[in-house]
Order: sequence, then C-alpha cells, then structure tokens
Amino acid sequence: MPLSIIIPCYNEANRFPTERYLQFLKQQPEVRLVFVDDGSSDTTEQVLSAIVAAFPKQTNLIVLEKNQGKAGAVQKGMLWAVTKTTSDRFAYLDADLSTSLEECLRLSEGIDESCRFIFGSRILKTDNQIERKWYRFLIGRVVATAISTLLGISVYDTQCGCKILHRDLVELAFKDAFSSRWLFDVEIFFRLIRAFGKKEMGAFSKEVPLDQWIDTEDSRVKFTYMFRLWVDLATIYFRYRS
Repeated sequence: MPLSIIIPCYNEANRFPTERYLQFLKQQPEVRLVFVDDGSSDTTEQVLSAIVAAFPKQTNLIVLEKNQGKAGAVQKGMLWAVTKTTSDRFAYLDADLSTSLEECLRLSEGIDESCRFIFGSRILKTDNQIERKWYRFLIGRVVATAISTLLGISVYDTQCGCKILHRDLVELAFKDAFSSRWLFDVEIFFRLIRAFGKKEMGAFSKEVPLDQWIDTEDSRVKFTYMFRLWVDLATIYFRYRS
C-alpha cells in the first residue's frame, strides 16, 4: 500500500464520520488507515474496532492508555507505520475529516523523489470551498504570520491538519518528542529546516491549496489555548533557533 494515513482520535464516538471512512476504504483498497486512540474515555475504541474488523487488511488500531495530545498520537502512529508497513508516503489527518480522505490521497500523489513534503493550505479562492469561523480565521492569520516570521520562510498555513511526507523524512520529523501537544506542525518545519537548510527544504516542499475544508463545531482545540499558544511558540522557537 503506497499511502498510510494516520488518524489521531480522542473521544470521537459522538461525531466520528464512520460512513465516510467505510466508503473510502471500499473505493481505495491500496490506502492504509492507522487509527490511534489517544486514551479516549468514551466508546471511541469500539467505533474504531468495528472499522478495523470490517477492513482488517487496510486498517490498524493503536490504543494509547493515557491521553498524549495530538502530537503524541500522531508521533506514535507515524513511527509505528514507518516500521510496520512498506508505504513510501505517510500522511496524517484530523479524525473529523475537515480535510477529506479523498483530498489527502490527491495531494499524496504529488510525492516523489524531488517533492518529499506536501502540506495542505486553507487559502480561500474563487474555485474552492473553505469554511472557517470568522474569529478562527482572524486568529489563524495572526498566528500564521508569526510562525512564518519565526521560521524565516514564506508559509501561508502551517496548521492545516493535512500533511504528507516521503518515507525518508518520517523518522527525522517524528523520532523525538514534541514540545507542544498542538503546535507540533511548527516543529516539523523547524526540524526539516535544521536538517536541510531553508533553501533545500523549500526545494522539496510544496504548499497546496485545498479544494475543500470545513470547520467543525466541536473543535478539540479550545479557544482558551490561544493564551497558551504563544508560550508554546516561544518554547519551540528557542529550542530550534540555533
């Protein structure tokens, strides 16, 4: 299976779009989905187990006893997948499918030896559908501008939950624990820049506007995190600035 997609899940039972996952698995038998139950306290594990039972050759379930946050869940899933599968492309998506599985697959087809890192971007254009709450959009632009400035590269959207990496980048990006439970995407950029330099990293990376992205009502990132975010961002910057 050329593509493995990691799906971090935490207390998703009441909103999990099971039918969308089942339909995708039926239509795309060459894609593997790796679900990571991040210490859920509801029936998420049972929901995921039912999908795995229906498609045992295409799916896997990793159950974490304690909640580790999205960063920890994605890290565990990525490191498991890169050692247990023969995929050459690895992606991660939010469980609510704000970015669809189909779009992730489309973006992944651009991964090759010269383009090894692709990330979706929520750029609103005349020919796509990007639905974001206005206050999240405004906050997002402020945060994105700050992140781009700290990275020293031009990136419109580092926080979109759809990123695909070539196999040879996975261990580099995920082997070490992340500083932040939510801003780990930023750390991935810093790690790639540290390893390759800004010019080479830019040469093998591509930011691709999504065709569709829909904001969900029940976001796992609470509005109050806005205050903690700046502390996390400063911590990350000082960790990698050298």
